[in-house]
Amino acid sequence: MSPVFDCNLPESRGVGVSTAAEAIFRGECVVMPTDTVYGIAADAFNPTAVAQLLEAKGRGRDMPPPVLIPSRQTVDGLAMSVPSYAGRLMDAFWPGGLTLVFRAQQSLAWDLGDTNGTVGLRMPDDEIALALLESTGPLAVSSANRTGKPSATTVTEAGFMLGHYVDIYLDGGERGADTSSTILDCTKADPVVLREGTISNDQLQKVLGDVELITGRAINSPVDDIPDDSQDDIPDEVQHDVQHDVEDDIRDDVQHDEAAAVDLDKPADTPADASASTPPVTTRDDE
Repeated sequence: MSPVFDCNLPESRGVGVSTAAEAIFRGECVVMPTDTVYGIAADAFNPTAVAQLLEAKGRGRDMPPPVLIPSRQTVDGLAMSVPSYAGRLMDAFWPGGLTLVFRAQQSLAWDLGDTNGTVGLRMPDDEIALALLESTGPLAVSSANRTGKPSATTVTEAGFMLGHYVDIYLDGGERGADTSSTILDCTKADPVVLREGTISNDQLQKVLGDVELITGRAINSPVDDIPDDSQDDIPDEVQHDVQHDVEDDIRDDVQHDEAAAVDLDKPADTPADASASTPPVTTRDDE
């Protein structure tokens, strides 16, 4: 197996994180712990590295990985037309188990797969993951397992499944959240729950206040495979798959019949009919 760095020890964490960052800059894949399960990470701006990540997972471009970020401020450079309600959600639940789907900045030079112009963003609540992200910037991250297999809760499990696809392994000890991250589509006037997870609908609604939370996988939004850091098999990386994948796959069938509605909670410079041009949210593998 490729080199493994014990990041539980302060004296070796710094070396491990810096070595992993160097591998990322070379276009290689690394395995890292997150606040749910282990994830396989690649430079979000390196199409070859992202393609290797998908190959390691045994996935196609139709299941693009989400992007993990080191801070709230990173959102502005990656997403556009971010509604004010999303800001309140980030304040309340980041870092943590909430993935927010936005329309991606059109100027970004990246290729995460068939995203239909959207990107899923999350700030993980894990010291090792954040240390790596602060060194590298945004990373495409998916659960560290082959599609259809249980999520890796230890670095050894990840190594057995991903082997030569990964160049550096960061060992943060055993992981294993029993719930996946909540995935919320924020490309519409009102937020749509694409997958219920560690953040409950009641918690979301309390923060949203007068903004309506659309639930029940409503509006023609089938979620076939929603793998999350805590479920690659994630009964949502397909039933049991999705429930235990490290990131999550959100099906690209979310229609926007209600898209013409004016979003009174959007920033003033957002055109009233912006939601009408909102692309469907693609199946995404969330962390």
